[in-house]
Amino acid sequence: MDRHVRSVATRLGSFIGRTSNRPLVARVLRSLSGESSRRVSAPEVLARCRALLSESGDLSDVRLANQVVEAYGALDADGLQHFFDLLAQEFSADPAVIASAASTYAAVPSQANLTSLQHAVEPPRQELFRRINVAPSGIAALIDMRRTILLTLRDHPDRAGIDADLVHLFRSWFNRGFLRLQRIDWRTSALILERLIEYEAVHQIQGWDDLRRRLDVDRRCYAFFHPALPDEPLIFIEVALTRGMPAAIQPLLALSAPAIDPSGADSAIFYSITNCQKGLRGISFGSFLIKQVVEDLSQTFPGLATFATLSPVPGFVEWLAAGSLPWAVSDQVAHVVSRARSADGDVDPAALEPVREEVMRLCAHYLLHAKRGEVPLDAVARFHLANGARLDRLNWMGDVSPTGMTRALGVTVNYVYGLADLEKHHDAYAREHRVMASREVRRLAQPAERQRGRPRRASATRT
Repeated sequence: MDRHVRSVATRLGSFIGRTSNRPLVARVLRSLSGESSRRVSAPEVLARCRALLSESGDLSDVRLANQVVEAYGALDADGLQHFFDLLAQEFSADPAVIASAASTYAAVPSQANLTSLQHAVEPPRQELFRRINVAPSGIAALIDMRRTILLTLRDHPDRAGIDADLVHLFRSWFNRGFLRLQRIDWRTSALILERLIEYEAVHQIQGWDDLRRRLDVDRRCYAFFHPALPDEPLIFIEVALTRGMPAAIQPLLALSAPAIDPSGADSAIFYSITNCQKGLRGISFGSFLIKQVVEDLSQTFPGLATFATLSPVPGFVEWLAAGSLPWAVSDQVAHVVSRARSADGDVDPAALEPVREEVMRLCAHYLLHAKRGEVPLDAVARFHLANGARLDRLNWMGDVSPTGMTRALGVTVNYVYGLADLEKHHDAYAREHRVMASREVRRLAQPAERQRGRPRRASATRT
């Protein structure tokens, strides 16, 4: 292959695992590299997996692991589903072996018998995945496997064991000790900058000019990388250095917003945090990232006094629509909720002004008291409160984008990371799931809570 074709093949390869048409990309890669385009079947991939498990030599492991990865990438949609079915059936732990080892340990609870029991309960899949990981692109293939498993888990609950095995291994392989914090700026490689545009999940990046503004002198962007995936950010955070704590996101995102001298900033605002790899869902990086970014910014800009977020409230409208409140909302609020959830989702900010006070009080109640079990219902709140932040302020019309209006009626939240209180707040949340909030937010919620005695109209917030 000449250099140009090899470059194209490499770039296309980077999209395997993120594109919904993996077989097409795999076929293009094989065509560019001169390989056969023969379709690979799931039993063939499983045969290579068995061969990989049976080998004990390091060089053989690498060669066979590469073959497994290549064969996996060549599966079509049906073959992929068949592969997962076979993986669940043939590479699970043997119940009879587990029962025998458990009985032996119960009779004689020695360390040797415990080791035998531990070996019995570990599915052969885990060792298979460890061996696949020795291939240069093995970890990317495993991340893709889990991404696909998550998409099919509801319809194929028998695949939960595969998911559990991958999560178990990922929590070790993506341990904080292996992760590398990197600041992203305009001099970072174009490949990584393209990834930021592609992955940004909170506030879409509108091309290169928008990205350049987000990397200007008064902005910072940091990402975690893994040694096995040097060009693939795992998670990244975008920060604006400001004077004062902003209440609205649109002025921060405006291309025309003038850059300020960062040495004069007193606040660092985390306005976007994006987990990039869907196959790593549930593997926590965010808490480590925020703490390290705060430390880096504190050392670089000692004048920073406030570290806070400008966060969305993604579940607010759905919570209102679910009718979970023990009292009735006004007809006006019910109407705007219905409008927000309609097909076009067009909500005029001006139409919300008459219900401003009620919406803000309802949102405060939602963030303080709406629960999923013992923890806050809102996913963004769970994340920041678990990391030691305080729910500090609600902002009216803080995000007037279509997404901000349809998900939260324009409300945004500032969570403040007070350096002196981080550990105390984290411990309070971990032990008691306590929501640490400012007096302003608690006062805001109180009048709404006094309405608990009022009868609720069953259809008031439903569409």
